[in-house]
Amino acid sequence: MRATMPTTEGTVERDGASVHWEVYGEDGPTILLAPTWELVHSRNWKMQVSFLARHYRVVLFDAVGNGKSSRPADAGRYSWGNRDADAIAVLDATGTERCVVVGYSMGGELALTLAALHPERVDGVVTIGAAHEWVVPMVDRAAPVAPAPGEKPEGWAKYDPDYWRTDYRDFAEWFVAQVVSDPHSTKAWDDGVGWAMETTGDVLAALEEDYADLDLEDMERRIRSIDVPVLLLHGTDDQIVHPGSSELMHAWIPGSDLVLIEGSGHSPHTRFPVKVNHLIKGFADRVYGLRDEAATWHVGIARPKTALYLSSPIGLGHARRDIAIAGELRTLHPDLQIDWLAQDPVTRVLDAAGERIHEASAALAGESAHIESECSDHSLAVFQSLRTMDEILVHNFMVFDEVAQRGEYDLIIADESWEVDHYLHENPNLKRGALAWMTDFVGYLPIPERGAREAAVVADYNQEMITHVERYGRVRDAAVFVGSPDDIVPDRFGEGMPLIRDWTEEHFDFAGYVTGFDPAALGSREALRAELGYRDDERVCIVSVGGSGVGTDLIRRVVASYPEAKRAIPELRMIVVTGPRIDPATLPQIDGVEYRAYVDRLYRHLAACDLAIVQGGLTTTMELAACRVPFIYVPLRDHFEQNFHVRARLDRYRAGRCMQYSELSPDALASAMASLVGAPVDYRPVETDGAARAAAMIGKLL
Repeated sequence: MRATMPTTEGTVERDGASVHWEVYGEDGPTILLAPTWELVHSRNWKMQVSFLARHYRVVLFDAVGNGKSSRPADAGRYSWGNRDADAIAVLDATGTERCVVVGYSMGGELALTLAALHPERVDGVVTIGAAHEWVVPMVDRAAPVAPAPGEKPEGWAKYDPDYWRTDYRDFAEWFVAQVVSDPHSTKAWDDGVGWAMETTGDVLAALEEDYADLDLEDMERRIRSIDVPVLLLHGTDDQIVHPGSSELMHAWIPGSDLVLIEGSGHSPHTRFPVKVNHLIKGFADRVYGLRDEAATWHVGIARPKTALYLSSPIGLGHARRDIAIAGELRTLHPDLQIDWLAQDPVTRVLDAAGERIHEASAALAGESAHIESECSDHSLAVFQSLRTMDEILVHNFMVFDEVAQRGEYDLIIADESWEVDHYLHENPNLKRGALAWMTDFVGYLPIPERGAREAAVVADYNQEMITHVERYGRVRDAAVFVGSPDDIVPDRFGEGMPLIRDWTEEHFDFAGYVTGFDPAALGSREALRAELGYRDDERVCIVSVGGSGVGTDLIRRVVASYPEAKRAIPELRMIVVTGPRIDPATLPQIDGVEYRAYVDRLYRHLAACDLAIVQGGLTTTMELAACRVPFIYVPLRDHFEQNFHVRARLDRYRAGRCMQYSELSPDALASAMASLVGAPVDYRPVETDGAARAAAMIGKLL
């Protein structure tokens, strides 16, 4: 899933090649995100396009040789003259008279070339790590050493068109590692290599003669005469292009601005997207005379107490516990105003509770839809899904950042809003108001079957988080673990790293579990069943898969077992709660199986049922544990949280029976159901004061 999709897209045919373009937005000034070296394509801009498109019309295109553009065999088609002409053809095809051009690496050269050769089309230029190899050499390279017979070349000896034609993947993997040389850049490396493999070494080799059609003396004269605003960005630790390249352009172009990004490598827009996004938008705002100011400002003591609450959209359990905590906060601070920045399906729960949803919530990109797109056959490699959600997360952080900037909030409460925690640690200067961070697990864990690569990447992500917190402890003013120390898995963050429990106890306060309701307040089970329409002579089994659409496969398998279960339990009544994102009409229609698309306050039905079958998510399983109801839970395969963190906690509470998806034959499931219906439970009691304890910890910040 992408953070945003193009408003229009098309192809322009020019000089024997097809050039694919996309436009985001319809009105306002335009930003052209220029292509870079054909090693990668326009998805290189994925961390910028959705944010910029909320404020500007954005045009981008794939250079001939990669992406959705064609790959002509004629080497002469890959020239500077053609690259320049393709850009103008795209501007013409998209009806773009003038624009700000943003270019990265080789695209930075293209951006300045457009400003120099076509000043009537360019309002301003931003370059990122721009290469001007015809004037300033790339980074210093040791003299290439010829490999021994039968061995691969090493280092910059791989930068050889002949080698690209023989072992292109080896070159691509090495070169991308130099591009994304910053620590904790595993996802950027995965992306870069994947995009590189969409073209060939032959295409890149054709580009080595691409300066032949440029009059270099004339180019220098034209660049020195550029009189539109220019912003030059360059990482000081760039392993591809020496910062002197941008420093020279800064000296050549009167009035240009140079920003050296200390410690960054060649690709700051992918590794540090928030900073670069702010720089690009700020530059465009100045070019077009746009200013974004809050409509009101409160003087000191006159400010009301305000909080912005962010609740994770992946499942509905966060919403219920967050509403409970919000209620306790209002008890402590009756004058507190709370705005919610949330998305479907959380907004449905908030609406039903009468909470105020911030209008910017409509601008958030769908996290639940992304998770659903990554799931198949009751399998969800959730760690990898979070990694591939990177552009969605940065988009949603940029929305949050604007809301926090304008809202004058005293307090930000982030319940597993990973993007807020991550990017505020990356950009601590953007913190506004106190931050209360809340989670019910700490530490990614690898799935052993997924191999050594996942284990290494998981450890790298954990190390980055540890480094963030220890370097910028001031970002989290409160860190609340929803549970107790005994709920934490006994694992380490990675080889040679701290034990997860030890580190969590040092850096978190513990609220105990937050169910969002008190089972004792539900009254007698008999009265509750009567109120909900359940008869004494029936055995009610509720099947629930949460608020996302990842439970479709589990529903189908459980429903297929209904006839066998009905024979084992003659009084069985099966009610399947699909959640708001699964259409019951798409599921098997079997006599005796009832579907409900959405049930408000589902915990009441769970408390009244005789048996439940659910996924391995923490919220629903802990609600069942609190209500002392027999249940079967089926963790999603490859889902580290459900298989490790949640299971460890349920084992501590002696709650539920875990079954693997592969075990769910009709006979096995029916037998398990029959053994649990009416059986006594011996669960450890679940805390009922978690919401009040969490609110007391958070409320101190007000």
